[in-house]
Amino acid sequence: MGKSELKIRGMRVEDIDSVYEIETKSFKSPWNKESFYNEVAHNLFATYLVAENEQRVIGYCGIWLIVDEAQITNIAILPEYRGNGYGEILLRKAMKEAKKRGAKQLSLEVRVSNYPAQSLYRKLGFQPGGIRKQYYTDNLEDALVMWVMLNGV
Repeated sequence: MGKSELKIRGMRVEDIDSVYEIETKSFKSPWNKESFYNEVAHNLFATYLVAENEQRVIGYCGIWLIVDEAQITNIAILPEYRGNGYGEILLRKAMKEAKKRGAKQLSLEVRVSNYPAQSLYRKLGFQPGGIRKQYYTDNLEDALVMWVMLNGV
């Protein structure tokens, strides 16, 4: 599976089952299918992208945009596809999409223990911006808030 086979496109309602599979395999406190449906079908501030490899949805990324600030709601790649650079490709596309839609900066939260994700975010220019204490409900782990300016994207 080469990176050239990866296709990034807007998420559709028919992608929800695949996205939910990724969500449940990736997070201890996953969103439910209804939440994804509401994001795709009704949230005017939301943009969701999916990553496809050989016509299989293997990753997704959600972005909320309020005025000129964007936030990554969630981003994940199926575990068996991690380590191939797909997350970086997806996040770079999400950053470009946010900028195209008028965002000047982009933020996200990441578990303080998730060093692989933090490493990727730093590689793409994200900087630490603060801590959200006991942010994650499953174990009350803190979240590191990271920001990036999108002027160079």
